[in-house]
Amino acid sequence: MPHPRKINLSASQFSSVMDLLNFVATVVLLTASGALAPGPLFFVTVSHGARSGAKSGLVFSIAHTLVEFSLVMLLACGLLTVANEPVVKLTVGVAGGVVLVVFGIMQIRGSLRSRFDETRSGGVATRNLLLIGLAFTGLNPFFVVWWLTVGANLILLSLEFASLAGVVFMYICHVWMDYAWLTSVAHFSKMGTNVVGFKWYRLILTVFGAVLIYFGLAFLVNSLGF
Repeated sequence: MPHPRKINLSASQFSSVMDLLNFVATVVLLTASGALAPGPLFFVTVSHGARSGAKSGLVFSIAHTLVEFSLVMLLACGLLTVANEPVVKLTVGVAGGVVLVVFGIMQIRGSLRSRFDETRSGGVATRNLLLIGLAFTGLNPFFVVWWLTVGANLILLSLEFASLAGVVFMYICHVWMDYAWLTSVAHFSKMGTNVVGFKWYRLILTVFGAVLIYFGLAFLVNSLGF
């Protein structure tokens, strides 16, 4: 019986694999917190999902991607020429760290409130789901601030990792969560399930809020050289 083929990794190869896994884990943990947090696009998905089901979540995800990927690539192209400048790394790292800590605190506070306001986006009455998704993504100030600070830090890491190809890889690691989450929320809304009422959802938000604070402090420490 033939013996299984052994895979021998050198120390540098092993280090590269671990760096890649660490990078993917960082992207997933940071962006999951944003994807799961209740924002304008989340609530409009709940509203329209009750009528259209998973279809509305899928269309909103596509619209979100059109805006988000365009913004990410614009930021990447702008940062590409200055990615190695110490002042850029310091500014982006500190800004991203502060925003993460603030968002983390806000997320924990929101998860501990007695109820979420599920009706604030329910008044939108239009058949064009794609336009709704574009509007609720592009006009969301938290979305823009996140990518200009925290997201910019991830983009810098991605550029160091594999230039623009690294940015595309980073975005793929992020965007699948939007599709999975928004489609699921829309589907459960169609079934009459109150997603935001579940204790496990609030617990997840609390945990991810703590994760945001941890990464925020880590960004600050690394950027300031403590």
